[in-house]
Amino acid sequence: MVEFRTRWSTLAAGIDAATPADRDRAVDALRAFAILGVVLGHWLVTALTARDGGLSTTSPLAHMPWLAPVSWVFQTLSVFFLVGGHVAARGYASAHERGLSYGAWAGQRLGRLFRPVAAVLVLWAVVAVGMLIGGAEFATVRSLVKLVLSPLWFLLVFAALTAATPLVARLSPLWPLAVVAAVDVWRFGLAGPEWIGWVNVAAGWLVPFTLGAAWSRGAFARRDRALLLLGAGVLATAALVLWGGYPASMVGVPGAAVSNLNPPTLAAAAFGLAQCGLAFLVRDPLARAMRRPTAWAKVALVNLSAMTVFLWHQTAMMAVTALGLLVPADLPGLHTVPDSVGWIAARLLWLPVFAAALSLCWAAFRIHEQATGRPKPSRTARTAAVPRPRTDPAEEINHA
Repeated sequence: MVEFRTRWSTLAAGIDAATPADRDRAVDALRAFAILGVVLGHWLVTALTARDGGLSTTSPLAHMPWLAPVSWVFQTLSVFFLVGGHVAARGYASAHERGLSYGAWAGQRLGRLFRPVAAVLVLWAVVAVGMLIGGAEFATVRSLVKLVLSPLWFLLVFAALTAATPLVARLSPLWPLAVVAAVDVWRFGLAGPEWIGWVNVAAGWLVPFTLGAAWSRGAFARRDRALLLLGAGVLATAALVLWGGYPASMVGVPGAAVSNLNPPTLAAAAFGLAQCGLAFLVRDPLARAMRRPTAWAKVALVNLSAMTVFLWHQTAMMAVTALGLLVPADLPGLHTVPDSVGWIAARLLWLPVFAAALSLCWAAFRIHEQATGRPKPSRTARTAAVPRPRTDPAEEINHA
């Protein structure tokens, strides 16, 4: 244990030393917390129940509605889009000043997003075909593949907004917020078609993305503006849930008539405003905490593999669940119906197991993400350089 702590301290010190002095570590901390919030949220509110030798998807929120506040803590996508808008706007402005073309900038930004996706799709295509050939029920295979693919909608929207940064960076968040409100009025108040709600997939996440872009220009530096954003978001969300007929859960619930997330509703947008206001308020405490090398090293390592963690966390949970089927009896918190406090207690005990499985996925597939973060050296530099393997995570910090 002493040796492990010594090695960790050495690694943390190296990462800290390799980090540029002007890097805003609070931004990385917010991104890491947002990703981990999504991961933990999925592990807590998604359940695979064993039935007739197969697996079906359900949620404890469907059986225990009083757990809705859990979604308020772990539905952190607005913070991720906030940070994404901030980083994209700053990155594009910097690239423009350096004379880098839009195509080159977009290729660098989007390459890191999509390269890890290929590994997930290839592996699950093989797994799905193998399961069907092996006699698995189609419904089981469909449930598993849906869990893997469903988070990719978020990545597609994020990539689209990132690509549109030159067009939306100066857009006021009030405009997409107004679109979300208008769509909800048409959809719910005027009995409009259901498909119109999908307009909010772009408009809803454009709200925090444009807030992030405004942040990159110096907006929300004052604490009173952040407090106003937080207070307005909380009050609007409460009013919409209590009197507007919106569900209390900020994630989708199987069987529910309305989902706040698929597609995003005005309640989800208002809740996102509150989250963004809170994020602005905790920037300074986070920046102070990130001055400690060990704290910063953890955040930096998560950021280096953020997409890998996001893309493989459902696979890790499903792998543990599938291996558990080898046990003759249904395992509490893993295969049983999530309809009791006992299930919650058992589920919490499974989280470290899911994390261990995710660490194996991370070790196997992180190279697909990190390989895109390192700029290609010039031909002269390649000729003059002495080839050596890159094994130190500290070397990646400058390119994260």
